[in-house]
Amino acid sequence: MLHSPREEDSELFGQELTLNLYGCNLATISSRTKIRKFVIELCDHVIHMKRYGKAFIPHFGHENPITSGFSLVQLIETSSVTAHFSEYKKAVYMNIFSCAWFDAKITTKFCKTYFGAKTVKAKLTKRP
Repeated sequence: MLHSPREEDSELFGQELTLNLYGCNLATISSRTKIRKFVIELCDHVIHMKRYGKAFIPHFGHENPITSGFSLVQLIETSSVTAHFSEYKKAVYMNIFSCAWFDAKITTKFCKTYFGAKTVKAKLTKRP
């Protein structure tokens, strides 16, 4: 994995952080502008990854209140950031995958704070 501070990670392809954020601030997860600001801050200042193009942030899934909400796809030069926002559940389901190292604990804390989540379930997977 690129730029890992741990030598044992040198043979890994990358890492994926999966976050389930619950009890989020409804105004934040319902705002395309705030979601766009989030992904810029996340990439530029938290995980330090170069964004590739603009984020795609459609609002859809209107047939069911559970699935209705924004989705986010932001390509980064080392892979992608994706998320689905459920306004009904006040939840965010996010995946951050990169073949370059980033600090998962700092990233988790940033996401929790930004979305005002009451609880977070995080899982870090190393990809060989």
